[in-house]
Amino acid sequence: MLRCIALLLLIPVAALCATVKLYLKDGTYQLAREYVVQQDRVRFFSTERDDWEEIPVELVDLDRTKREIADRAATVEKETKEDAEEDAALRAAAKEVERVPQESGVYYIHGDQLEPVKVGESKIVNDKRRTTLKILTPVPIINGRQTVELDGENSPLRVADTRPEFYFRLSNDERFGMVKLTKTKKNSRIVEQIDVVPISKELVEHFDEVDTFKKQVGDLLFKIWPEKDLEPGEYALIEYTEGKINLQVWDFGVGQGTPAPKAPEKKKKK
Repeated sequence: MLRCIALLLLIPVAALCATVKLYLKDGTYQLAREYVVQQDRVRFFSTERDDWEEIPVELVDLDRTKREIADRAATVEKETKEDAEEDAALRAAAKEVERVPQESGVYYIHGDQLEPVKVGESKIVNDKRRTTLKILTPVPIINGRQTVELDGENSPLRVADTRPEFYFRLSNDERFGMVKLTKTKKNSRIVEQIDVVPISKELVEHFDEVDTFKKQVGDLLFKIWPEKDLEPGEYALIEYTEGKINLQVWDFGVGQGTPAPKAPEKKKKK
């Protein structure tokens, strides 16, 4: 005896923008735009023959058919939600990027604020004579090893977070990255070491580079942050051309730095 189904079930397949597989108990299926259960019959619109047809309900695997429709509906709902979240994230990112000044440079993302990072005044030091040469173009070529340094033991910019994020608006399509600085005994910090090959005058640059994530968010505009937590110390973001000394440096420190010496008190006039 056939089981009578009193409830009229209409499946809104069109809302899913796809046909449904009306599974039969022999393992085959009919492609249907929609179907409805009417007592001992299943009435469906065949997408293959473009017409309404009927089949005995006892031949139809309704449980499997309903399960696939429910799974598809859940997938569509999930994808729709993900698309909406992605669109919202893109709008939020575009809105944030609009806040980044058009001037080239580095901007520290400090909560809801963007703090411009001052470009450091770097210099070239010849180890042999400890003579200081300001970085110019072209740079005087001296055989041997030289270092690019910043004055002072610590950067005036201190960041509290160990995985700080920055916006980096490049001046040109150049290489850039984050490096760890090395303190010297001469009250300075080494950004890079430069070896000059005696005959060819080829420049070989050495950085203590930090592994970072880089994400382009605009024309010559990138977001950069370290892959791992930074240990307390001195760091910098750099922009450079490989093989040429045209380095630009934006330095910062993680953790407490050595406080600057207090200015001498002025004697009061009697």
